[in-house]
Amino acid sequence: MSTLPPLVELGAELTPEQIARGSRHLMLPGFGLSGQRRLAAAKVLVIGAGGLGSPVLQYLAAAGVGTIGIVDFDTVDLSNLQRQVIHRTASIGEPKTASAARAIAELNPLVTVVEHAVRLGAGNAVQVFSGYDLVIDGSDNFATRYLANDAAAILGKPYVWGSVFRFDGQVTVFWESAPDGRSLDYRDLHPVPPAPGEVLSCDEAGVLGAVCASIGSMMATEAIKLITGIGEPLLGRIQILDALAGGWREVRLSRRPGRMPVTGLIDYELFCGMRPPAGGGAASGLGGPELSAEDLIAEHMPNLIDVREPFEHELVHIDGARLVPLAQLLDDPAALGEGPFVVYCKTGIRSQRAADALRAAGADAVSLRGGIQAWLDLTDPGGMRY
Repeated sequence: MSTLPPLVELGAELTPEQIARGSRHLMLPGFGLSGQRRLAAAKVLVIGAGGLGSPVLQYLAAAGVGTIGIVDFDTVDLSNLQRQVIHRTASIGEPKTASAARAIAELNPLVTVVEHAVRLGAGNAVQVFSGYDLVIDGSDNFATRYLANDAAAILGKPYVWGSVFRFDGQVTVFWESAPDGRSLDYRDLHPVPPAPGEVLSCDEAGVLGAVCASIGSMMATEAIKLITGIGEPLLGRIQILDALAGGWREVRLSRRPGRMPVTGLIDYELFCGMRPPAGGGAASGLGGPELSAEDLIAEHMPNLIDVREPFEHELVHIDGARLVPLAQLLDDPAALGEGPFVVYCKTGIRSQRAADALRAAGADAVSLRGGIQAWLDLTDPGGMRY
């Protein structure tokens, strides 16, 4: 038995169809009718209908969770289908919430799906979260993770978190007001966000699609355990998958000394250095001068520096660009000389950090606004993307 009580109270008696759909659950020791009734009464919010959200949504719907909310403001892209298996080729260009809702309806029409096709922010997170019993975070950026953690903490709701990177993944449960006193939140794992460009996103680093399935199914399992009160949730424990080695390991997590409870929401894009402070400044590392793709093409600027990884450069690059991966450049920015340089990456975040370092070393350097994606939009519309 779990050391925590079931998160959700018993719901109404199950219908014959619900019993038939959940029959393999009903056979499980300690689960039975009561566990299935709790699932049917549960309301779960899933952030992101992407690589992690896809298996989470499908397994929760198949399990018989009564209400599932989906937060996502993106549309389905061809490159998503390698891992975002809730979507289909016919869904390309469609909002992810709509595509996922349709897939859930086809899998289990008894589930109520609530689409939140919005960008989650400090102004709406608490309101969106308030209608659910727990939050599952399948987002892929630090700003959303801190926001989701804080909004869940303010409302006293469990927060199931997972992440994937290339061949690895992690999953755990945070709950600031857990009834057994294990008060943990995301800042116990990551007290401060990394500098912009320091950690590559899945879009930049790649991810083995099946790793998303492994981590996502674990996230769904943790949610079901919390809802029904079975098993021991991953509070204070992080499960880490090394898919190449074919192994899992566990790391214990405790409350970080001096970490204060969350009392309000902040500007998370500013906190994570995704944009400069009001009035500019270098505090975020994203406030330096930029050059537009239009100006780059018009001025035929020399000395292009590509700070992406070698595999990215091999996929697509601007002719004449010199490949200097960000980590190499930051080790010795003065080694490149005085410039002038135009620095680019995929979207403009890593290149801003690189340009800042070059300027600090005395060089003349600007970042290409929007990265190579902006350049491709002008020179090869409708062409290759990665």
